[in-house]
Amino acid sequence: MKFQSNFRKITLLTLAFALLSFGIANARTLPDYKFKIHNNTKNAIKKVLVREDGSNEWGQFDIGDGIPAGATEEMVWDKSTDNGKCHWFFKAVFDNGEESEAVKFDFCEKDLVVEFD
Repeated sequence: MKFQSNFRKITLLTLAFALLSFGIANARTLPDYKFKIHNNTKNAIKKVLVREDGSNEWGQFDIGDGIPAGATEEMVWDKSTDNGKCHWFFKAVFDNGEESEAVKFDFCEKDLVVEFD
C-alpha cells in the first residue's frame, strides 16, 4: 500500500513538472508581432502615431531615431498589444512638421508593410 501511495505522488509530481515545463517552453517561443514601415516620401519620418480602432487616443510607436526618406524599417509591437484588436490607425509625423493622413491597417495580415507616400 505504501508503495502505491509513493508511486502515485511521484507520478503526479512528474506530470505537474512536465506540464509546467511545456508551458514555459511555449511561452518562450511565442513570435513577436512584426511588420515593416516604408517611407516613400522625400522627408524623414520622426514619429509614428498609432491608435487602436475604436479609440480616440493616439500613442507614439517607438521608431528610434526615425525612418529616412526611401527607407524601410522592421518594427515589433510591444507585448502589451498582443491581445489587442487587428485594426489600427497609423499616421506619420515628418521632419518638416507635417503629418500624414491617418490610415487603417490590419495587423493580423502576414508580411504587412505600412507605406507612407
